[in-house]
Amino acid sequence: MTEGPVDVRADTRARLQRAALELFTRDGFEQVTADDIADAAGTSRRTFFRCFPTKADAVWGEFGAHVARLDRLLAATHGDQPVLASICAAYVEVNDYAAADLPTLRQRMALILGEPALQAHSQVRYADVDRVVAGHVARRTGQAPGDLLPRLVATSTRAAATTAFEVWLAGGTTTLGHALHAAFDQLALGFPALRPPPGS
Repeated sequence: MTEGPVDVRADTRARLQRAALELFTRDGFEQVTADDIADAAGTSRRTFFRCFPTKADAVWGEFGAHVARLDRLLAATHGDQPVLASICAAYVEVNDYAAADLPTLRQRMALILGEPALQAHSQVRYADVDRVVAGHVARRTGQAPGDLLPRLVATSTRAAATTAFEVWLAGGTTTLGHALHAAFDQLALGFPALRPPPGS
């Protein structure tokens, strides 16, 4: 049975993403060109730009599907589950990667969080996540997505998740899932670690 065009395109995208991450990690994002990535992946510059509008999009990979899955998970939460708990659970499930995928995830996130040239592009991607989370909070609270509370919850939970990724990347002993849970617990409980001990 021969592969269809969709299969070939998915394989080509995957090869380009792997080549981009390797080259960006080794040589630096600014120093690598689309031609370099295409050559390393055994394809053409034209093919690269058919798969990814920019070099930055190659770093983020299939992020649109990631956001869509987060949206579906939030939409499927039960109404009796606390709002922050539902967001935490969705974040954890979306970021539950197989062990074999963790090295690639580390490469990707190290670039996203540490490469200055990617920061502006990151804001566009983060806005997609914030839109989905704010929409969830709005549905649960009867407010508009642009109101203060939905926007505040969206940006603060994303900051918590980003910080968890940074701690995980730093090479400590924690797993990504544990770091996400710990960050959301602090947020949901009003940073209990900052409270003075009883009787002090």
